[in-house]
Amino acid sequence: MGLSHNTAPVDVRESHAFPAHKMGEALIALRDYEAVHEALMLQTCGRLEIYAELEDYEVGVGQIRQFLGNFRHGGVEDMDSYMYTLLGSQAVDHLFRVSTGLDSMLIGEAEILSQVKDAFVQGQRAQSLGKTLHSLFREAINAGKTARSQTDIGGQSVSIATAAVNFAIAHVGDLRGTSVVVVGAGKMGSLVARRLKAAGCSEIVVVNRTHQRARDVADAIGTGRAVDMPGIIEALSNADIIVTSTGASEFVLTTENVGDAMRARPNRPLFIVDIAVPRDCDPDVASIDGVSVVDVDGLRGVVDVTLERRREAIPMVEEIIAEHTERFHRWYQSRVAVPVISSLVQRAETIRESELERLFARCPELTERERMLITGMSLTVISKLLHGAITKIRDKAIVNRAEALTDANILNELFDLHANALDE
Repeated sequence: MGLSHNTAPVDVRESHAFPAHKMGEALIALRDYEAVHEALMLQTCGRLEIYAELEDYEVGVGQIRQFLGNFRHGGVEDMDSYMYTLLGSQAVDHLFRVSTGLDSMLIGEAEILSQVKDAFVQGQRAQSLGKTLHSLFREAINAGKTARSQTDIGGQSVSIATAAVNFAIAHVGDLRGTSVVVVGAGKMGSLVARRLKAAGCSEIVVVNRTHQRARDVADAIGTGRAVDMPGIIEALSNADIIVTSTGASEFVLTTENVGDAMRARPNRPLFIVDIAVPRDCDPDVASIDGVSVVDVDGLRGVVDVTLERRREAIPMVEEIIAEHTERFHRWYQSRVAVPVISSLVQRAETIRESELERLFARCPELTERERMLITGMSLTVISKLLHGAITKIRDKAIVNRAEALTDANILNELFDLHANALDE
């Protein structure tokens, strides 16, 4: 379940965003719902998605909606117009399109794969993942890596950070000699700062709540200067361009602090690019004389030409997606055979070990080499005897789950395995 830049404008996405520091807490809360076996949340500037394996589809979806309302302490009624719900193979295909960059606002953007990885790590830490989502996201990450290494989907330098800088160039002109303030010292802020330096900005000021992180970004680009958040008005007063990308849940740029800055710089325009979700800049700031504001959704058209080469790679990426989807599908379908196969092998191994123990007790004169040969022969017999049955039930599970369940139940009865042939 989710909403994205394809279905919801930025003001809706930001109203349903989870603060980064609460993501672990949210996953722990989500996994406690009875119908939710496993869950993972993927949140970026362009999407909020929940991937889950459910006991029951209708009940599970209802519980996820209840979670969204309860955890955020607000209604989710407005989400109905924007949210999509994908089931089974559609959900799998969608995740692979996300991880390879095909579903991104900027096709093939570099950041999305690392964001999928981060979501996977968050799920592991919160212990909200089981075998299904663990395997699914590992396969999705591999698909993303393959797409980037074997196609031009990641070719040329196009990302949200690059788009922000290109947009500024398109509206302000040559950035050489300009003064820029980067608000936020996370991954995106650091990337923006590097892009601005490459564009020739004469002064780059990094503003952040934590001074050391601002200092680290400023030092990394060599020509930057770090400023604490209380000094933001002075920084704004001297800037030509502001690029903001914090994880704050409230506006960082307000009509008050931007207004104060503009009064200290009469007749000098200020251009603000806000690539944060939730937004860092109050939309009302755009009403201040001399101030222009663009948010992340306003960057859509800035890279159409440079993305043409990436679009040519889409068919190859779709082939990669199909391959990885099929691989996951085969694994997922074969799970029905796992309990009975495990029980069958365990039962055979118990009998083998018991009979060997009895034989060796009756024949103490056997040498160590003779014991090893007999043990090896017993392992070969068991392996050859079970191989055919194991292979057939696993293959049948991929093609026809119902028949595989019937075969598994027959093996249960014949060998008295007491295995649970149903998916866990």
